[in-house]
Amino acid sequence: MALRLIAVHAHPDDESSKGAATYAHYRDQGVEVLVVSCTGGERGDVLNELVARDPKSRRDLAGLRRGEMEKARDILGFEHRWLGYQDSGLPDEGIAVPAGSFADIPVEVSAEALVRIVREFKPHVMITYNERGGYPHPDHIRCHEISKLAWEVSGDAEAYPEAGEPWAMSKLYYESIFNPERMLRVFETLRERDPESPMIEQFEGMIERFADKPSDVTTRVEVGNYFERRDDALRAHASQVAPDSSFFFWPNDLQREAWPSEDYRLAASRVATSTDETDLFQGINKESA
Repeated sequence: MALRLIAVHAHPDDESSKGAATYAHYRDQGVEVLVVSCTGGERGDVLNELVARDPKSRRDLAGLRRGEMEKARDILGFEHRWLGYQDSGLPDEGIAVPAGSFADIPVEVSAEALVRIVREFKPHVMITYNERGGYPHPDHIRCHEISKLAWEVSGDAEAYPEAGEPWAMSKLYYESIFNPERMLRVFETLRERDPESPMIEQFEGMIERFADKPSDVTTRVEVGNYFERRDDALRAHASQVAPDSSFFFWPNDLQREAWPSEDYRLAASRVATSTDETDLFQGINKESA
């Protein structure tokens, strides 16, 4: 039986900016990878001026983003499922999320849909966001909450008994790709290689944003050979990625030299492992999986 990985994300495009090279890496190793998008991104902004000129971006943003997701899926080679909830948007502080949106629906209700997928797909490893959602978007936080609950109860026959045969996952990870160590190392490498680069000033602002963020990385998966496919998948989400996006500031050769991994925090494990991993499946018996 093949090893299986499930990655749970809030919106279409999140999978391509947070772990795409990892998914491509494991697909090439024969691992079955399933990406779950909790919402359709209906309330997202169109960040690419060229796409904003397309009437479909105003008439049917959800349909546009479904098409973008299909392109990214085909580039990276994973399976994909929609959880089926509406994007909550990013309301101003003190403003409630829209009624019926993902963040408005009780965790226990939304988690059942994810538990059903887990029991059907039978993953050994789950990747999702940390307790802060990676950043404080209500859909990202809710994504963390339902993923954590699915981790806890998918193997419990008494929880959601109508959602399929129980399946207990082996490991739970939170993505930590934009961590301060990585950001600083890439910045220092750029400064050493090309001290006159105009990117240095752009980097300095980004470094400040991450300066006080503690590193919680336990697991670094070397995936430098897949950075181009990662970028192609992200560009497939054209409505969300402007051509001059900061995601593309860093030349891939520079990234491979400075930091050729995507990084994760091991949040929970039901198998023996270490806190200095190079493989998400470390500790899992690959012969009996």
